[in-house]
Amino acid sequence: MNSIKFKLSIFAFSIITSSLFGQTYAESEIIDSNDEFQETSTTVTKNPYFNIWEYIPQLVDSTPTFLPEQSNLAIVPPTSETENQTWADQKQKSVRNWVDRTANKMDSWFGETDPTKPATASLRVLLDNRWNKHDNYDFSPRIRGKIKLPTLENRLSVVFGDDSLDDEIENNIAITGSGTDRNPDKSVDSKKIRDDNSSIALRWSQLSKRLPFDVDADLGIRSGDDIYARLKAEKDWKLANDFYFHAEQIYRYGIDSENYLRTNLELTHARPDQAFLSNQFYITYADEQDDDLTWDNRTYRQHQFFKGNRFNYGIYTGGFYNNDDLRLNSWGPFVSWRQPVWREWFYVQGDLNYFNDHREDKSHYPSALVRLEALF
Repeated sequence: MNSIKFKLSIFAFSIITSSLFGQTYAESEIIDSNDEFQETSTTVTKNPYFNIWEYIPQLVDSTPTFLPEQSNLAIVPPTSETENQTWADQKQKSVRNWVDRTANKMDSWFGETDPTKPATASLRVLLDNRWNKHDNYDFSPRIRGKIKLPTLENRLSVVFGDDSLDDEIENNIAITGSGTDRNPDKSVDSKKIRDDNSSIALRWSQLSKRLPFDVDADLGIRSGDDIYARLKAEKDWKLANDFYFHAEQIYRYGIDSENYLRTNLELTHARPDQAFLSNQFYITYADEQDDDLTWDNRTYRQHQFFKGNRFNYGIYTGGFYNNDDLRLNSWGPFVSWRQPVWREWFYVQGDLNYFNDHREDKSHYPSALVRLEALF
């Protein structure tokens, strides 16, 4: 049965990618991001009746707005000016320095280090808070770190923490992930928190410059004892009329979790110094999930009113494919706001959703999510 489900997911993915990557864009210019944006033109016969790639920009231009103009003006001081001011600043600096020292120590294991090219590390510490009237309140601490090792030509790094954060699309706007399959009887599921954050792996990046896309390969352990291998391929295209397309394909196989396949697709219409329109689509197959396939889609507008700010509003749809039955299970509007607070390294994000859940027989209801995030 699992092999049949897995073949269905591969078939669905091939349909999606063939339709999206086929030559359907009128007079589009495709830019290969792996070749420093060298342009090649593809001439395709125009549709004389309707061209959606021209209609969408016209629709965006004609839409009135009362919101402020785009801005990249900083509202918090840079870390270099505040790192010694308060106890919190000093602790942030201490952790940041400790992470960098650890990175350099690990880099020295693989050969002689170059002082002009030290190893670098990054660390995210998140606290996701969720509330709705059906499931009440829960919170999930999450961490994700990465250590780059330049001794190995910057191709090998160590990644650790909640690996589901790396499955999200690069420009993911929604608070998703660890809280969706928690124990409903616990606001703090300590076992799940421990398992989610216990992943560690070696990552090989840019496996071959001959490939037309970027590829990362991971080998590690997750959820305590699940030894796994993971591949991720991604690519960016620039299309005509200020459209951009981003695609990611992830495949993971674990000894315990077995097959996991996720496709992330994003189509964006963006112009310099203007709010942009985007659509993010994800489809997931996993041996561990009950459905053959699950899918999520967000169509939204995004504004930036100051540096580090993100204001999104749009429509969400999501559903599943199971036993030859394709269903729209949930839909509704959402709004999201993210910004740095007090310091350059501390962010707060708030999401407000109004979705339904047909499978659970729940009509539309409000839910609130708040993420506190510290960067080191």
